[in-house]
Amino acid sequence: MSTVSMTTTTPAHATLSTSLTFLLAAGTGLTVAALYYSQPTLGVLAGDLHASARGVGWIPTLTQLGYALGLLLLAPLGDRFDRRNIIVIKALILSAALLLTGFAPTLGVLLAASLAVGLFATVAQDIVPAAATLAPPEHRGKAVGTVMTGLLMGILLSRVVSGFVAEHFGWRTVFMAAAASVLVLAGVMAKGLPHFAPTTTQSYPALLQSLASLWRAHRKLRLAALAQGLLALGFSAFWSTLAVMLHDAPFHLGSAAAGSFGLAGAVGALAAPFAGRLSDRRGAEWVTRIAATISVVSFAAMLAMPLLSTGAQLALLALATVGFDLGVQASLISHQTIIYGIAPEARSRLNALLMTSVFVGMAAGGLFGAQALAAWGWMGVVSVAVVASGGALLVRIRAASAKD
Repeated sequence: MSTVSMTTTTPAHATLSTSLTFLLAAGTGLTVAALYYSQPTLGVLAGDLHASARGVGWIPTLTQLGYALGLLLLAPLGDRFDRRNIIVIKALILSAALLLTGFAPTLGVLLAASLAVGLFATVAQDIVPAAATLAPPEHRGKAVGTVMTGLLMGILLSRVVSGFVAEHFGWRTVFMAAAASVLVLAGVMAKGLPHFAPTTTQSYPALLQSLASLWRAHRKLRLAALAQGLLALGFSAFWSTLAVMLHDAPFHLGSAAAGSFGLAGAVGALAAPFAGRLSDRRGAEWVTRIAATISVVSFAAMLAMPLLSTGAQLALLALATVGFDLGVQASLISHQTIIYGIAPEARSRLNALLMTSVFVGMAAGGLFGAQALAAWGWMGVVSVAVVASGGALLVRIRAASAKD
């Protein structure tokens, strides 16, 4: 892998002011939210377009597929070109894709627009490396954690906002408003972000080939990707089956109740800056082991649910949800801090590889969680999460002696 380290034109680290950090955090939240706006609106959308449930089910699927492709095919461009320009251009295209979604006359157009939304929502994963580049090494964890707070809040609030807006103003309004917000963001980013000098002169094909080279060259990257992917698997197995489990006996609760458990995500979001500061003080490797331990304990605690009353089961479920969400988010912040220190000239590509592993873990968790629920019930799902998070803890213990 031949990369060329180039002198950066990025301003001094001191320029990562509070206002710029807030702009980066808001940017990640507004752009990643585009991935989730459609999910609460599918029922209304299907009726409006006279589409089947199976047909509209492809909307979130294609959005996620587009995101995965964008991570691998577009995120590496942040190392080859001025990252500021990449962020602004992708935000403009994302705004156009959201607008096309809002005006889509047919399901076919809507599906194509959904794929485009996923592709260019990866601008969120260009903003996070930008924060890591601007921050001084001793405060990189804090900076990444703060920006990731915006991303996590975007994920948390997007479904709530889109559901409310769709119910009162129609599903098309959701996407038109989202397009406007991202367009404004692009303008603010164009004025507020500094320029970033490219860190490599490789051609686009060489950039893509270098992903494999980076993967082979850095053991810390492989271990971080494996551990976070396993945690994502357990996380997704839980969330993809929770609503079904709560709908059945003994709870008989609706989707609104299942959605209320998502408020636990706010705890993870608010804990992100703390995890980053702890990584700066104690070391990111140490935080990953603590975070994985918290996840294992939280998932394992749910194995006791059959022994409790219905009310106590719900209370335990809520506490465990807060615990493993905290663990997964703290681990992600720390893993990002680790990989950004491996090869500063390849931060966009390193982040693309890490987040691709998270996507793969989420997809696998949805599959394994559904099969475990069908075969063994809720305890099967919890067991999958315990095994996956336990595997992540073992990886992090092994990584303590990693040499890179």
